[in-house]
Amino acid sequence: MSGLAPYVHAMGRGPSKGRNLTREEAEHALSLILAGDAAPEATGALFMLMRYRGETAAEIAGFVSALRAQLVGWDALPVDLDWPSYAAGRSRGLPWFLLAARLVAQAGHRVLLHGWNSHQSGHAQVRGALDRIGIPLCTSANEAKRAIAADGLAYVPLEALDPRALDLLRLRDVLGLRSPINTALRALNPGRAAASVQGVFHPTYRALQAEATALLGDTRLGVIKGGGGEFERHPGKDVTLWHTKGTSLLPSVAAVSAQRLADAGTDPAALAALWFGQLDHPFAEAIAIGTAAAALQTLDPTRDTAGAEDHARTLWARRPVAATAA
Repeated sequence: MSGLAPYVHAMGRGPSKGRNLTREEAEHALSLILAGDAAPEATGALFMLMRYRGETAAEIAGFVSALRAQLVGWDALPVDLDWPSYAAGRSRGLPWFLLAARLVAQAGHRVLLHGWNSHQSGHAQVRGALDRIGIPLCTSANEAKRAIAADGLAYVPLEALDPRALDLLRLRDVLGLRSPINTALRALNPGRAAASVQGVFHPTYRALQAEATALLGDTRLGVIKGGGGEFERHPGKDVTLWHTKGTSLLPSVAAVSAQRLADAGTDPAALAALWFGQLDHPFAEAIAIGTAAAALQTLDPTRDTAGAEDHARTLWARRPVAATAA
């Protein structure tokens, strides 16, 4: 057998004889796919078998290693925090987490946002919101490096990192289900930042992402069940942050506990209005501050939850509200 056949065979032999892939097998399998040396039928079969059996941390680490091997120049970026954005779904509200990323950058941490989003309503689009709040979209490592040096953060679309990875991610439209690529891209960390945050939709993926990241040698990670799968904290719910020290409970804010993320509005102009002090919206403000606090706690594992939240509130109070919205 050649190509992906040995791996499809290993996984698909039935409930008693089938098995998951080792990290090395998963890395080799995805390397074949990325190089164009795998039949599309075999690629689809492998992805769906992995999903059916349940992805393992070793498989995701192998996939990430294969993806990283394709990246050229990105690992030299001067970045402190990796922030992936790969959520999908029409139920998402506005991407308030972008304001949290600005707060983290305002604190002096260099942030790299990257991603691709699908099946979203127009108001939820991440890329459409970037210009409004002053986050540059960069399509090369040099552009990202300059943006981070100037402003402390940048957003890079997945197609700029690896067009082939985007092709694989979009197989969801063909297969009708997400694949392990969705999981792997959240752990990609193309700039090799010392810390990273990830949002998941299904709670079981928190442990999977944490274990895979540990296998990759990335030692500081914060994972939450976030809005639509983004790293975005719902201030009206108790949220568990999985991180280096174990877990921390991020308590709900009683004043906004009855609201949903989608209740924070659907007008993209509200993002800039809130940031520049032209909109009073306690719930949306709590999303931004709470999400920033979770990211700050990830960056500094010695910081407790209360200290991180105090820092985030101070940053919010000191943001440049006198600036003119885009």
